[in-house]
Amino acid sequence: MNKLPVTFGINQRFPVWLICIFLGGIGMLSCHSQKKTAYRPAPDLLQTIEANFTDAAAQYKVLAKNLPATSFPKTFFPTTGKYEFSNSGWWCSGFYPGSLLYLYEQTKDPSLYTEAERILKILEKEKNNTSTHDLGFMMFCSFGNANRIATKPEYREILLTSARSLASRFNPATGCIKSWDSKPSDFLVIIDNMMNLELLFWATRVSGDSSFYKIAVTHANTTLKNHFRPDHSSYHVLNYDPKTGAIQQKRTAQGAADESAWARGQAWGLYGYIVCYRETRDAAYLAQANAIARFLLSHPQLPADKIPYWDLDAPGIPNALRDASAAAIMASALIELSSYVKGALSKEYMQVAETMLRTLSTSTYKAAPGTNGGFILQHGVGHMPNKTEIDVPLTYADYYFIEAMVRYKRIAR
Repeated sequence: MNKLPVTFGINQRFPVWLICIFLGGIGMLSCHSQKKTAYRPAPDLLQTIEANFTDAAAQYKVLAKNLPATSFPKTFFPTTGKYEFSNSGWWCSGFYPGSLLYLYEQTKDPSLYTEAERILKILEKEKNNTSTHDLGFMMFCSFGNANRIATKPEYREILLTSARSLASRFNPATGCIKSWDSKPSDFLVIIDNMMNLELLFWATRVSGDSSFYKIAVTHANTTLKNHFRPDHSSYHVLNYDPKTGAIQQKRTAQGAADESAWARGQAWGLYGYIVCYRETRDAAYLAQANAIARFLLSHPQLPADKIPYWDLDAPGIPNALRDASAAAIMASALIELSSYVKGALSKEYMQVAETMLRTLSTSTYKAAPGTNGGFILQHGVGHMPNKTEIDVPLTYADYYFIEAMVRYKRIAR
């Protein structure tokens, strides 16, 4: 692993050129960055993607018109025609502005950018939120994309403050960032938290403060050691002793059973370790990403159209619900992963991602313009055990679907 020199103190600064060596170089720094591959994208899928961007922009204008002034979209219930909204503190609040910004880049429609700027002002206060681990989702998917499109000092400060808030949840005894607050004797860490580390890597890169990087890699290493089963599937939640770091419990809160493979959880782990490899070039992270991908792609319960069941061990398969959100995250992750491997493996990852994008672009999953409350994708599964957000559109499904299409399109350049 490319470790930071031990002579640097936890808050000591060091040259930006050195940070860039550690974090993979300037060319890999954007939140949807990827290397060029030798893979030749399919012209018909590129045409479908362009049509999808046009439709998605129209959909998000519908969504914007129905959004209360200070609220964020959460989901829509097609059977009743009713929306569910959230405040800025909900973990999904960053996906709406992030999707608007991605779509603005693809369509150049200024109204999308204007709406993104409006909602970012409402989201900004969450930079000081130390009660959540989801600041990567909330702030980097939103302000990170905004800063990439138009770099501004205020965006930089918002993101650095967000990183400091996230870092405040790190516990050296456990080697992890706390996910869910609970009773004092619990320290709960979920696999989703791998997705929030990108904000910390970014913060070291732009500030020169190595503490963010050290927290990110420590969390990633602890999760790699403890969260995964021998077959490379992951638990959802680990409960550590906050004083000793001992593991008290392993479970899967949002899956079918504690030992089941909750599909979106597997997708979070896959994506998260790809980001860690991009930012550190630690071969252990690439090996883990490949192992998770192998588990998913060789799983006997993965359907031929590559849209996973909400849990790969769900009861009732093949009649169990599919989860479009898990597929969108996987597709985006596999496109990036394909650029870090070679030959047949790279080709396989791209072909699976293509299948996922093609399936998500069909009328089964992609909503007809003017329907679905303005959301792009149908058939997401949020929390089956809690019976919430079941077979509905989800903001993160839309976000990662758009990101996957952006990444696929970039291959043709």
